[in-house]
Amino acid sequence: MKILKKPASKFFLLIAALILMLLTLPGCSSFGFYTQAIHGQYKILISRQPIDKMLANPDTPVDLKKKLNQAMDIRNFAIETLKLPGQDHYLTFVDVKQPYVVWVVFAAPKYSIEPKTWCYPIVGCAVYRGYFSKQNAEAYAEQLNTQGYDVYVSGVKAYSTLGWFDDPVLSTFIDRGKTRLAALIFHELAHHIFYVKDDSTFNESFAQAVEQEGMHRWFIEENNPAAYRKYLDAKNRHKQFIQLIMKYRHKLELMYEKEMPISEKKQHKDKLFNQLRTEYQSLKKKWNGFSGYDKWFNNDLNNAKMITVAAYNDLVPALLNILESEGRDLERFYGTCKELAEKSKEERMVFLKRYQDGKSNF
Repeated sequence: MKILKKPASKFFLLIAALILMLLTLPGCSSFGFYTQAIHGQYKILISRQPIDKMLANPDTPVDLKKKLNQAMDIRNFAIETLKLPGQDHYLTFVDVKQPYVVWVVFAAPKYSIEPKTWCYPIVGCAVYRGYFSKQNAEAYAEQLNTQGYDVYVSGVKAYSTLGWFDDPVLSTFIDRGKTRLAALIFHELAHHIFYVKDDSTFNESFAQAVEQEGMHRWFIEENNPAAYRKYLDAKNRHKQFIQLIMKYRHKLELMYEKEMPISEKKQHKDKLFNQLRTEYQSLKKKWNGFSGYDKWFNNDLNNAKMITVAAYNDLVPALLNILESEGRDLERFYGTCKELAEKSKEERMVFLKRYQDGKSNF
């Protein structure tokens, strides 16, 4: 199987940089983590199959061809209509032969909602650690558990390499419906426009804003207002889910700050999680029984799971107001956001807060 030269050269440059960095790391745990990350990404690189050849191959299953054609249509729309940077992204396919491409470990102290963080080269610090193997993720989570942390392991079906490599279409997300596939591709390609270290809220809010505008234009072209309403309903439910979790994160945070015996904190912690479950059931009634979040609530709730839900869409209204002020010209909007990305986080937040009500000029 042929390895594409451009991404492979990037890969070997990254290997060289990581080897130099690994030599300076204390202990072997960090070495093991980066080794599995290099191996996992390399395995994806060498497994890529050009989609055009798969479509021309009579041995490719008909159902898979249909899904790949759908992905190509969405990609073309993203590049031609949304002016997103396609380059060679999503022109290849990888069957990862597992339900998720990576598993992510989250951790927080037993009686704190403050997440444990890890810092990485290039991308900065994050509140998670990713593994290409479920077994490795769970083993690391168990280590953290023995150290007294609440832990949570979550499977991830897609991720962006932020331009380091040409991202492929993966078997883990090719089966999702057309609407969800389009939203994912628009969102992930938006991350290739820029990436600001240590500002997940701005990065994710920008990608969310691009996704929402992209879906609006997509459904207009599809002439499918009913599907667009379903998309908006799903976004609204997710917003309400986030608001519910953030409400109880705040309650937990206030409780943990109080001076009280650990045994009493545990009782209050259990009580708050039970209240959260009860309030979720009330929310489901408003959703006419929609059960899409049941799996999240059915497993044990703890501080680590709570930190996986963050208000990363807080800046979406401000960014959409900027887009409106730019006459809905996406290229101008991207340019404005790139300028914002170059500012300090404090300057960026001051500006965006003024835009929450649509009353500012850049």
